Amino acid sequence: CVCVCVSPLPVFTYTDAAAVSGDRCGEIQHHDVRIPEHLTASFKAHSQEVCGLKWSPSGNMLASGGNDNTLLLWPGYNSGGVGFGGGPLHTITEHTAAVKALAWCPFQSHCLASGGGTSDRHIRIWNAQNGRQVSCVDTKSQVCGLLWNETYGELISGHGYAKNQLTIWRYPQLEQVAELTGHTERILYMSLSPDATTVVSGAADETIRLWKCWDVDEAAMKKKLAGAQRSTGSSVKAKAKPSIQARGLR
Repeated sequence: CVCVCVSPLPVFTYTDAAAVSGDRCGEIQHHDVRIPEHLTASFKAHSQEVCGLKWSPSGNMLASGGNDNTLLLWPGYNSGGVGFGGGPLHTITEHTAAVKALAWCPFQSHCLASGGGTSDRHIRIWNAQNGRQVSCVDTKSQVCGLLWNETYGELISGHGYAKNQLTIWRYPQLEQVAELTGHTERILYMSLSPDATTVVSGAADETIRLWKCWDVDEAAMKKKLAGAQRSTGSSVKAKAKPSIQARGLR
């Protein structure tokens, strides 16, 4: 067992053997969890608290967001060495509030979505290769979390003040598809179901809500089931269900 944290940490992310944590002093720590002396690098990244960290799916890049309103893109462990000490690849300052919400696109390797806090309220899409903004939208609410649906090519955002809503966006236009309300305080966490139809959200109102946002994609599901049947020899049927429903759990 390796302990990778000796004090409260706002954010933590990991991939394979590389774990990264951020603290309230603006420092980022890199850990190799395969070895007892796991802390391999520690450096000052932001001038205020690190509130967002996310590895790219390939591990080639790390995104960090801070209370200093900056978004930093760092070379990852699969890019010829972690290289954090050499500084970020890109420093992005377009946000005007804390950058907590970060999500790498699973079907476009260099596409990153970020969301700003109460005085910013924007979702911004970035080309991580050159650090340029591709598109943005004013959500009218604090952006607390972002989640991609690879099956449908859409983005879902979780919010705080003023509406505490979830919003589904069509990518790449960032056109609003649906707005889901029910939480009475800001959303703290979101996760997508394995069949890519349902989002679970947890909020500061002490409720967990299940949102039926999409119907089952029959073509994609049949492909997945075919692979599962080949490996297990079992037979499973997929059923489509109505979309955009919510149930609250307290």
